[in-house]
Amino acid sequence: MSFINYASREINCKIVYYGPGLCGKTTNLQYVYQKTAADAKGKMISLATETERTLFFDFLPLSLGEIRGFKTRFHLYTVPGQVFYDASRKLILKGVDGVVFVADSQEERYDANIESLDNLRFNLDEQGYDLDKLPFIIQYNKRDLPNVMPLDELRKDLNLKGVPDFEACAATGEGVFETLKAVAKLILIDLKKGS
Repeated sequence: MSFINYASREINCKIVYYGPGLCGKTTNLQYVYQKTAADAKGKMISLATETERTLFFDFLPLSLGEIRGFKTRFHLYTVPGQVFYDASRKLILKGVDGVVFVADSQEERYDANIESLDNLRFNLDEQGYDLDKLPFIIQYNKRDLPNVMPLDELRKDLNLKGVPDFEACAATGEGVFETLKAVAKLILIDLKKGS
């Protein structure tokens, strides 16, 4: 549900980074924020309570073009990783235009990935969204660690629909912008269909 600001001639799109706790959602956003030109981004805001944290910032990419004379501004959000923060997760998903599921590639995080992906589908469904109809990307993060699952196994269990997916190491930035560009491109294709 992108928001159109006629005064500034901008289309505002919301991208949510979803995944299990400590999978690298925040690291992705921090890397993008760090590498984005100061004049093309807003402030990074961290909404923190005693027990959870959500990051948010927006940026205006200069190279993605315009839609009917409107620039596109992307708002990036992370959700709290732990499933018991479900109310916050649901709230952050409201009005989402695209989702990046950040999977933790470590073998011991397999069950957490499955649980978080199921939770994403459930929360979207509860709000009337169908994950299969949303711009959706999967990122297999932490590929630099020694105890990672083979990519084929991760794909078999997490990417049932064959959506675009990327290997990444968010700490070094590998795969971070590729993931973001892919979801942004899918969102723009969606917007152009509707215009």
